[in-house]
Amino acid sequence: MIVTTTPSIEGRSIRGYHGIVTGEVIVGANIFRDLFASITDIVGGRSGKYEDVLARARGEAIAEMEDQALALGANAVVGVDIDYEVLGQNGSMLMVSVSGTAVTV
Repeated sequence: MIVTTTPSIEGRSIRGYHGIVTGEVIVGANIFRDLFASITDIVGGRSGKYEDVLARARGEAIAEMEDQALALGANAVVGVDIDYEVLGQNGSMLMVSVSGTAVTV
């Protein structure tokens, strides 16, 4: 599955559009609290463990979007947008959402 933020794929023609596909993952703040309690690799204000959680959430959201595209018969997703939102009372959760257009190339 080709996944790209661009509206087209260089060297490939879009033969069919299947619609908008999405993926969302919500991570609770308790995960972040647990991570911060055990962080030992903060260097220059960055946390590898925190970044790993975000990368995993983003990967899961993209995989969910790809699954929707496959179910529609697509072999690519173009125009992908990735967003991060703080949700819940006092920002207790983080949502990673992705969306794009499922296409056949």
